[in-house]
Amino acid sequence: MTGTATTGAVKTGTVKCVIWDIDNTLLSGVYLESGAQPPPAAPGMAAVLRELAARGIVHAIASRNPPAAAEHAARVTGCEFVATECGWGRKSDAVARIAAELNIAAGALAFVDDDPYERAEVTFALPPVLVLSPEDMADAVGWPEFSPSVVTPEARRRGAMYAQRRRRLAAERSFGGSREEFLRSCGTVVTVATAAATDAPRLHELSERTSQFNSAGEGMTEEAFRSLISSTGHGVLTVRLRDTFGDDGLVGGCVTGYGAGTWAVRLLMMSCRAMGRGVIEALLAWLARSAARQGAHVLQIPCALNDRNVPLRLALAAAGFRATGGQPPGPAGIAEKAVFSLDLGGPLPVLPGWVSGPGEP
Repeated sequence: MTGTATTGAVKTGTVKCVIWDIDNTLLSGVYLESGAQPPPAAPGMAAVLRELAARGIVHAIASRNPPAAAEHAARVTGCEFVATECGWGRKSDAVARIAAELNIAAGALAFVDDDPYERAEVTFALPPVLVLSPEDMADAVGWPEFSPSVVTPEARRRGAMYAQRRRRLAAERSFGGSREEFLRSCGTVVTVATAAATDAPRLHELSERTSQFNSAGEGMTEEAFRSLISSTGHGVLTVRLRDTFGDDGLVGGCVTGYGAGTWAVRLLMMSCRAMGRGVIEALLAWLARSAARQGAHVLQIPCALNDRNVPLRLALAAAGFRATGGQPPGPAGIAEKAVFSLDLGGPLPVLPGWVSGPGEP
């Protein structure tokens, strides 16, 4: 059964990142009051950090302390923290900045703090965040929110991938050219390919973890992916991404079908790690070109209308898709769908040279 947070409503989504306070949370004591000998790690906390990291959950710090406190916490816990916010402002602001930096929705965050006031403040300002006390964490490792149904090699490398992302963003900020020029300069390679049965676990994981770029608004089982991959009536595609900063592996995928002059994309999904790197635009361009080669006149992507996948719907609109039908979620929270359609009668999009896929030279 889902655990109960000490403050705020029970959340049911999978947590991608845990944001930790330091004093009396990661550490057994208060850093600035400890004198020459900073406090050790709180009992059992290092084991919790390691266990969650092994499940692909990353860690960050939001604390009213100097940066040296975060460095000390990392040393004594043996944990890599993918983002750190040390200062004396509101904790909710620090949590929001971490969410923006990591490009993770608030509903995929947990916040752990020993202070009831801080927990209440974050709950009030950011209701989707799962707010917990340090005492909660011993039990929380067994909760569904912290127990993804599948953990792939990509998930276990997630911390390292965020480190690569920091280096990439720093290089992009110092780059003098356009985004497209930067993507070429850092050796970006996007590969669209037909999925194999061995890709099913990672595709299932992506379907569950993606929200900002998930057209269906829900996950799909590994068995369903295996069935579709072996089916002759559907096409299942994978999208892989790498550059000189590192290999992100399988970051996206889609399920397509063809009939009566229309290509329909049953599911389109993309990891948030690929955002801003030209990948969603490349996949949409490849889909349009492939559909046209198969004689389709229209490319359609039915898309759930929810508050999480707005980035996907904006990307579809920017690529020339037009939405028809559908209404926003009603009072019961049941999401409707709209169909995003692209007329293939006009000029087809051009694929950048760093994108490869079936049917392309």
